[in-house]
Amino acid sequence: MDEQRRQNVAYQYLCRLEEAKRWMEACLKEELPSPVELEESLRNGVLLAKLGHCFAPAVVPLKKIYDAEQLRYQATGLHFRHTDNINFWLSAIAHVGLPSTFFPETTDIYDKKNMPRVVYCIHALSLFLFRLGLAPQIHDLYGKVKFSAEELSNMASELAKYGLQLPAFSKIGGILANELSVDEAAVHAAVLAINEAVERGVVKDTLAALQNPSALLVNLQEPLAPIYQELLAQAKAEKAASAQTHDGGESWDLYDCFLTQAEIQGNINHVNVHAALEVVDDALERQSPDALLEALLDPALALRGVRKDFTNWYLEQLSSDREQKAQELGLLDLLEKEEVQAGVVTANMKGDEEQAMFQAVCRINRAIQKGVAADTVKELMCPEAQLPPVYPSASAVYQQELTALQQQRGGELGHEELFVAMEMLSAVVLINRALEAGDGDSCWSSLVNPTTGLAEVERENAHRYFDALVELRHERMPDGVTLSWNDLQATVYQVNAQVQEETNQILAVSLINEALDQGSPKKTLSALLLPSAGLDNVSLAVAPRYHLLLVAAKRQKAQATGDPGAVLWLEEIRQEVLRANQDTDAAQRMALGVAAINQAIKEGKAAQTEQVLRNPTVALRGVVPNCADSYQRALEGAMARKRYPGDTAFWVQHNMKDGSTYYFHLQTFQGTWERPSGCRLNMSHLTREEIQSAITKVTAAHDRQQLWKANVGFIIQFQARLRGFLVREKFAEQSHFLRTWLPAVIKIQAHWRGYRQRKTYLERLQYFRANLDAVIKIQAWVRMWAACRRYRRRLGYFQKNVNAIVKIQAYFRAWKARDDYRVLVHSPHPTVSVVCRFAHLLNQSQEDFMVEAELLKLQEEVVRKIRSNQQLQQDLDLMDIKIGLLVKNRITLQEVVSHCKKLTKKNKEQLSGMMVLDKQKGLKSLSKEKRQKLEAYQHLFYLLQTQPIYLAKLTFHMPQNKTTKFMESVIFSLYNYASNRREAYLLLQLFKTMLQEEIRSKVEQPQDMVTGNPTVVRLVVRFYRNGRGQSALREILGRVIQEVLEDKRLSVHTDPIHLYKSWINQSEAQTGQRSHLPYDVTPEQALSHPEVQRRLDISLHSLLAVTDKFLVAIMSSVDRIPYGMRYVAKVLRTTLAEKFPDNSENEVYKVVGNLLYYRFLNPAIVAPDAFDIVAMAAGGALATPQRHTLGAVAQVLQHAAAGKVFSGESRHLRALNDYLEETHLKFRRFVCRACQVPEPEERFAMDEYSDMVAVAKPVVYITFGELVNTHRLLLEHQDWIAPDHCDPLHELLEDLGELPTVPDLIGEGVAADGNLDLSKLEVSLTLANKFEGLETDTGDANAQSLLLSTKQMLADIMQFQPRDSLEEMLSLPLSREQEAAHQRLMCQRQACETQIPEPLRRHRSLIAHSLLPLADKRRRVLRNLRQLEGLGLVSARNGYQGLVDGLAKDICSQHRHRQWRKAELGKLQATLQGLDAKMAFYEEQGDYYSQYIRTCLGHLAPRAKTSGKGKKQPSLHYTAAQLQEKGVLVEIEDLPHSHFRNVIFDITPGDEAGKFEVNARFLGVDMERFQLHYQDLLQLQYEGVAVMKLFNKAKVNVNLLIFLLNKKLLRQ
Repeated sequence: MDEQRRQNVAYQYLCRLEEAKRWMEACLKEELPSPVELEESLRNGVLLAKLGHCFAPAVVPLKKIYDAEQLRYQATGLHFRHTDNINFWLSAIAHVGLPSTFFPETTDIYDKKNMPRVVYCIHALSLFLFRLGLAPQIHDLYGKVKFSAEELSNMASELAKYGLQLPAFSKIGGILANELSVDEAAVHAAVLAINEAVERGVVKDTLAALQNPSALLVNLQEPLAPIYQELLAQAKAEKAASAQTHDGGESWDLYDCFLTQAEIQGNINHVNVHAALEVVDDALERQSPDALLEALLDPALALRGVRKDFTNWYLEQLSSDREQKAQELGLLDLLEKEEVQAGVVTANMKGDEEQAMFQAVCRINRAIQKGVAADTVKELMCPEAQLPPVYPSASAVYQQELTALQQQRGGELGHEELFVAMEMLSAVVLINRALEAGDGDSCWSSLVNPTTGLAEVERENAHRYFDALVELRHERMPDGVTLSWNDLQATVYQVNAQVQEETNQILAVSLINEALDQGSPKKTLSALLLPSAGLDNVSLAVAPRYHLLLVAAKRQKAQATGDPGAVLWLEEIRQEVLRANQDTDAAQRMALGVAAINQAIKEGKAAQTEQVLRNPTVALRGVVPNCADSYQRALEGAMARKRYPGDTAFWVQHNMKDGSTYYFHLQTFQGTWERPSGCRLNMSHLTREEIQSAITKVTAAHDRQQLWKANVGFIIQFQARLRGFLVREKFAEQSHFLRTWLPAVIKIQAHWRGYRQRKTYLERLQYFRANLDAVIKIQAWVRMWAACRRYRRRLGYFQKNVNAIVKIQAYFRAWKARDDYRVLVHSPHPTVSVVCRFAHLLNQSQEDFMVEAELLKLQEEVVRKIRSNQQLQQDLDLMDIKIGLLVKNRITLQEVVSHCKKLTKKNKEQLSGMMVLDKQKGLKSLSKEKRQKLEAYQHLFYLLQTQPIYLAKLTFHMPQNKTTKFMESVIFSLYNYASNRREAYLLLQLFKTMLQEEIRSKVEQPQDMVTGNPTVVRLVVRFYRNGRGQSALREILGRVIQEVLEDKRLSVHTDPIHLYKSWINQSEAQTGQRSHLPYDVTPEQALSHPEVQRRLDISLHSLLAVTDKFLVAIMSSVDRIPYGMRYVAKVLRTTLAEKFPDNSENEVYKVVGNLLYYRFLNPAIVAPDAFDIVAMAAGGALATPQRHTLGAVAQVLQHAAAGKVFSGESRHLRALNDYLEETHLKFRRFVCRACQVPEPEERFAMDEYSDMVAVAKPVVYITFGELVNTHRLLLEHQDWIAPDHCDPLHELLEDLGELPTVPDLIGEGVAADGNLDLSKLEVSLTLANKFEGLETDTGDANAQSLLLSTKQMLADIMQFQPRDSLEEMLSLPLSREQEAAHQRLMCQRQACETQIPEPLRRHRSLIAHSLLPLADKRRRVLRNLRQLEGLGLVSARNGYQGLVDGLAKDICSQHRHRQWRKAELGKLQATLQGLDAKMAFYEEQGDYYSQYIRTCLGHLAPRAKTSGKGKKQPSLHYTAAQLQEKGVLVEIEDLPHSHFRNVIFDITPGDEAGKFEVNARFLGVDMERFQLHYQDLLQLQYEGVAVMKLFNKAKVNVNLLIFLLNKKLLRQ
């Protein structure tokens, strides 16, 4: 019964939270967390402060809300300044008049001490604001919302923690009525009368009841009485219905069913607001400014900031809002009150901006009139002017143009004129800047910008505009004048005209080509005469010639280009027109010359004829001066032969060389290429060809005559040849005779030839024998010649096929290179020749050095930023301590003052002890000792968290029974249960290290991970099967398990005995007779019955079908398995494969599959109710058949995952073995896919810089008992965990010292409370790294340096003297070419070294060795090899193979090093960004802390006393004796006590808060002055210093001096 009551209370409270959440969402217009999280989200006060701003913006401005976006809260949790938000909200609700009865305390919210009280206040506030018409009404949701059993249980537990009774939410209305009324009874009676009148439904009665003065109702409007009646009746009915749903957990009250006074007033206000909004809508509909202003001033709306002079603005803005809302909703609807208020605010802003704009325009006009360019630009840049951007560098342009515009206007410029002018001028300035910078894109964007106002700007002319403007700017550059708008427009027009001219030319060329295609000379002439073609000297008479030449040129171009559609270009047309004119001129001159020749022939003057024949325009060939008479006679004869009687025609036809015809008129001397119409040719006129023929004949005759004279000798020779002919004829006759006697002649000749041949052979043989050496030499030369000929032929063949030869050689070299590289990469011991082939890859390029320089620079920058951030963090910690000291000092001072009012001898010891800060407040107290202890624990747990090897070793060194408890209580808490990506990453690193450690130390074979119960596997599965892992299991298996549970007919029994018995029972039930079969049988006997076998087959078929569903669900859900489980599986596979390389891969996969399926998935299949996979009713459980079905499926899947088959007692299931083998392969692929996950560094985006760039430090929450137990375990096992005594763990444990007790850490005051379990008290540790920082190695050992130097020199030698072994390479002599090539490389290397930044330069010895000559390097390498062999690093017995292997690894790692370097650059750049953000955050916090400290010290500063002359700072005057009596002064060195009364100390506050000036006087004489800082005194107190020195002589008590200053000089 009690449990049911607790559940009901929890449900009621959750309903109240949901009501508050929805009401706040309606007010704030933003989504809030769920009801179960609402309490926690209210603690920082941000939501409450925003709520206060909604109804009291003057009290809670948005800019005063601390951490409004909650970024600080999300990063570091609650901050003390969050209490300011809570106080703002409390001030707001007090401002609106909410009775203080409902007010919660600040600690109720901030410390979550009484959250129901806070929710209670929110409900009261909602009703109160509804009554005032400032907020919507809160709705009763009791019985209308549902919560899960878990949420109800958790809320019941939370309410039990408060130990408080839930407030009576239903009585809020009555309490408000009681709080707000004078006569409670009268108010109560009036409210009851209203409720009764509402029930009756008579409007008059309801209005009369509402108007009762005792009801304290305001703003009643009689015309709205029917609406009041309707709304109040509806509200009362809803409240009564809601009251009936309550279970009576709270005591019944009359107002549970009746409307309260606040609710009545709220509904009245709601009606009034709605009516006022209708009046506003009507005014907007009529567009009446006066009616709208009157409606806006209606008190029912309570609008803020309504101004009478802005009526038109209100009308315009609200009309726009109304139209916009109608468009969104699709119908006309009233504006809400908030929308009207927002419209008023917007209209006010627009009106203010308009007035400010007019004032700014007036100032601009005055500045233009003054003529000062700087002042004009300053006014133009004023934001109130709302003008386009202004560029101060062009102030003269603005002043000049605006002055001209103002003068042209004849008065002041308006805003619109200024806006347009500024747009154009700014655009002109931008264009001038773009021209100056050579930026064509910016220039074009400004030109085409509409604000520039340029006309006819064409996109295709952009580059021409830019070139023309640049040229124009260069022309004007000497004058220093920028281009004006007119210059820009003129240039645009000019460029457009040029482009248009070019376009017209293109059109003319197109027309010319079209005319040529049409074959019309007239059209060709018309196209040529177009002005746009730009052709000169086009004549009408030459038109046929133009057409002929252009057609021929076009045809020739088509043939040359192979394009039938080729067209002539303008230049080609111009050339052909010129050629046609030239041909016409030549034809005209030729025709004139021929006419002159004919005339000279007619006149009969030989000399004149010879002269005109030599006319070059006629171009007659072979004219000889000595043949003038002959020419005259021949031409006269030709003319006489051609003369035609009566031929008086004047037209003559001339045939040109190209086959064309030219017609010439002998009278007008004009010619044409086209035969004139009606033309009759003169047939007596000699043509050029006829004249040339006559001249040729005459000249040939003359030449022949001259030839005879010049060739007398040739004639004689001719005669001799004739004589030879006669002789040969005679010889032929003789030869005929000999041929007749041929056999006899041949025989005679044969004998004679044989004789002569034998004689010649003998002589030749004798000659050869006499010159045998010479013959041999000649034969050798002949053979050499033959060999050379064959070589040249072969060489010619090679040269002819050089491309094929090069390709073959390239293929061979590539194959050889790939083979060598494969050996270099994969062979454990590559040969020297292979390494020599790739030794050049070890040479570093200039780019490599530059990238290394950038990497080094970034690393240095990261280190510098990290150290800078560390210093800022230390400064913040110190400021934090100072703030704490100031606060704690004030608290301590109040305690002291409350105990003692006067500092005397009797109580000075007591006061000194009380002034010690936090003496008994434990680990978190504000003292140096406790602070150091706290920091030591924080350093220790940071080391344990980030270095998992310690916890891994500790876990396996502890007893087995303590491991699980230690893991769950300490380690999971240390990693915050992987609540964020950092902790999740570190926890996975711990699991990985522990798993590797366990496999290394405890696992002897892979099967041990299956048969045993490994600690790590057990913890990993338990961790990832809860929380997010549980939801993953639900997603993977929930649907298929639900299907199995819902299938009531499913039966998968495979036990033959069970099937046998069920068969017997069924048959007996059906027949009603006892079966004759035995009831108890063996499985074999049962299977002998066909019916049992049939039922078994059906069950197996059903089992396989269900199993397939589970298998598909599992196989398709690899990505839903938690990443941690998959990564641990990957680590398990990798670690087992490394430790057991001889085991098969199948065995390893079986172990991994056991982890993923048997340990993680299988329990959820067998018992889904235990893992919340399916929803079960309270107290419900799975039925036995359902559990049996799931168990059978799990058994089959388990066998498949493990690769087992059914045998032995389960041999009746052998039919499933094929299915098991097939499924096992699927599980194998499933496991393989599950292990394919990225490394945690990639998954969680973590690297070595992550903690350094994080703004918020990691925080862990741990109980004091766990803290002490962890410390104890580390002390007990530290030698096992960290055998090296230089390990950081030993240093941190030494810092902590001896093991403390729980009371020591908690504090004596808390420990004295006997009701608390001290070990369960929690403490928060802000983890920090004591060893944070990046240190570089000091250098390699001497042996490593020697090895590095040897490898470098050997790499150089390999490049120039490759051999098959190092001994051969270092012993064979060098050639001059090798030395020269090496010397060139060394010169290049030396030049490169000079360009490398100093930090990247190698060691001097390495540089010196690398630049040695090749012979010296060989000697030094031999000496180094002997030293390395003595050190045991290399061995001569294997040919120094170790050194060769090292060089091969260096070559192979070059590419990986470059990839790593590229990734490192990206990571360092991202780290720098994070460090910059962190530095900015620290600097902001530092500024805030400094301001806070100054403010605190300012509050502590003493109040100035007022005197007649003004304000006077207070000061203290004490003798040394008085200070000694108060205990402040301890002693003064070298001064007797009797002289203390002669020493006076003056303590005066300084100009700066917290500083005091101490002046010591002896016998009235100033001795010394000392500056005393209040914060220094607090720091000494914090560090436990009891006595300090003043003036290096006077010793004072620090605590009592602080008390004296607080009491006398600082504010209380």
